[in-house]
Amino acid sequence: MARLLVKCLGQIGYPVEVASQLRAFLPDPYDETHILTLMTQSRLERQRLTALWERHGPPALWFCYHPYFKSPDLIGPQLCKSFGIPYITAEAAHSPRRNQGVWRAMQEHVLNSINQAAVNLCFTGRDETGLRQASQSAKLAKLPPFIDTGLFDTHKRSEQHKDRESTQLVTVAMMRAGDKFHSYERLAAALSQLVHLPWTLSVIGDGALRDDVQALFDRLPSHRVIWHGLRQPDEIATLLASSSMYVWPGCGEAYGLAYLEAQAAGLPVIAYHTAGVPEVVDNGYSGILTPVADDAAYAAAIASLLINTERRSEMALNAVAHVKNKHSADKAAISLGVILANHLGALNEQ
Repeated sequence: MARLLVKCLGQIGYPVEVASQLRAFLPDPYDETHILTLMTQSRLERQRLTALWERHGPPALWFCYHPYFKSPDLIGPQLCKSFGIPYITAEAAHSPRRNQGVWRAMQEHVLNSINQAAVNLCFTGRDETGLRQASQSAKLAKLPPFIDTGLFDTHKRSEQHKDRESTQLVTVAMMRAGDKFHSYERLAAALSQLVHLPWTLSVIGDGALRDDVQALFDRLPSHRVIWHGLRQPDEIATLLASSSMYVWPGCGEAYGLAYLEAQAAGLPVIAYHTAGVPEVVDNGYSGILTPVADDAAYAAAIASLLINTERRSEMALNAVAHVKNKHSADKAAISLGVILANHLGALNEQ
């Protein structure tokens, strides 16, 4: 998403330059040595950029992606105040339940940044609600999650789509602990209820828990699951284009760009109705969203599209339209341009 935002900013007249390579990441709330080192490094970076901007002039604005309690922006807010330039965030997050150790101070820093920002871009309604609960004065704007649809343009892959296997399922996800592994668990459990139907699952992804993930599917006949490992974007697009349905429960998913990529490739999505997933999948139109952790409901949703090819084909067309009309990078660039014009214009009038 950060790379897509960079592209959109360039399209609307704000070419992006990475201001600093300093990595502000605090995985341990009780590591005071780390925070002291980070504060020193950030002070030196502010001094370096101050000298640079005094010689060559400051940028038009400072854009920060995803500041939160583990990764606050310790550089931009102070520089923006010193040079009088707008500060903007995207996907900022504030979580009071994380107020422990040094994270408490970082939460306060993030909150101050959110309040200072000319506008905070929110990708989901949940994010917007969270920021509004943290601050009544913060300036917020909704920018739906988006992708560059070029790689997944089904018109460019029409021949592949004619030969789509009606029983080919596909998923794309890293194999790591937490929500990703839980999603693999639930997917394996649901598919174990569908061995009486013809289907094959392509799994694209790799990670530290590869062996554990593969073990989850051992109860299924070996020919049912194809393990593709890590693949390049164009290879993923090809595999999506030759499939018929995207299956990924999405436990705790913020929103999931992979869902948008699958839909852009003409795949109905079967996922949980949870977190930010409804922001990118139109339930009943471009996919089916089922109750969280209900394996029977999830399996039934997959079965319904395996059996009903007419409904699946209709949803495939809807999926492409859904992404192009609401979640394409071109649409996002237009929306982002309007948002910045409105908020930066209002800032100039103050």
